[in-house]
Amino acid sequence: MVRILNVLAVFALIGSAIYAYSIKYETIFHAERIVKLKHEIKKEQDQIAMLKAEWSHLTRPERVQALADKFLDLQPLGLRQIVSADALPARGAKGDAIGDKLEALGLSEPTNTPGGGAGAPVTPVR
Repeated sequence: MVRILNVLAVFALIGSAIYAYSIKYETIFHAERIVKLKHEIKKEQDQIAMLKAEWSHLTRPERVQALADKFLDLQPLGLRQIVSADALPARGAKGDAIGDKLEALGLSEPTNTPGGGAGAPVTPVR
């Protein structure tokens, strides 16, 4: 009986050692993964900072003005082009395209629901 208990104790010791080593190596694996992810995050943040700097360099007002002068044939605004609000044409009537289609189909009138008037209960009364 004592021999069986000793064998069981040895197997329990071996099993717990295997479990401890597996936990240790999982922890090491996850720690290495965390370090890799932190490195990737830092790399992405550096790329974002570089892109922001590049964007601010490319959208400088003097650069945009030089490109507009070079590639766009813009003319200065003439006095004849400035008008008052009264000289603008009247705004067209605002239409409801869906409502117009429903009227054309004859579906604009309210529909009658079967089983009573507007005050009829939705659920049947028992």
